[in-house]
Amino acid sequence: MTEFSVVEQRACERLGSIDALESRLIRPEPPESLAMIGDDRYLSVMNRRVFRAGLTHRLVDARWPAFEIAFADFNVDAVAALDDTDLQRLARDEALIRHRKKIFAVRDNAIAMQAIIAEFGSFGVWLADWAEDETVELWLELRARFSQLGGNSAPAFLRMCGKDTFLLTNWVVRALDEWGAYQGRTSSRAALMQIQSVFDAWHEESERPLCQISQILALSID
Repeated sequence: MTEFSVVEQRACERLGSIDALESRLIRPEPPESLAMIGDDRYLSVMNRRVFRAGLTHRLVDARWPAFEIAFADFNVDAVAALDDTDLQRLARDEALIRHRKKIFAVRDNAIAMQAIIAEFGSFGVWLADWAEDETVELWLELRARFSQLGGNSAPAFLRMCGKDTFLLTNWVVRALDEWGAYQGRTSSRAALMQIQSVFDAWHEESERPLCQISQILALSID
């Protein structure tokens, strides 16, 4: 496996300078900040990601103020209390995106979030407690607990709310192959754990957060 310093140098060369690279990189929120974010905001971001899957982000984001109104600002208890009649009405609302399964998933996700809040005090406290070397376990836990968070939706949700995570975009997967770090399918638990070990090693070497490592990987190839 190539040392990450070589990968980073290649990304710098492609962009022209280290300053150009640094200007493209995002920074995750620290655990204490994640713990302070309200449950309603996590529920909103989670379901915005659910609706973004398969649709243009611009379309979903433009409709999201209407979703905030329709779902009581994503108050977890209020959304969990919606009945089927309420959800069927919302699924016909032209101000929203009329996707019945995803509309019903909003309530499912509120109910799942209630269980975490009951045990840990808040979703943010639960989320903040996951370490970087348990990122894949966090993806799998989100997929198991919540509706419509399969595929890349769980890591994308984490990226949206500021939790450090790598993403397995097509560019990142290609870069892993090109730099001799991982080749093959990325869907199985065993594969994901192997990829996690690669990111853990590069994280230890570079002291960069996982989100920046995956960005640099994507920027390192043509």
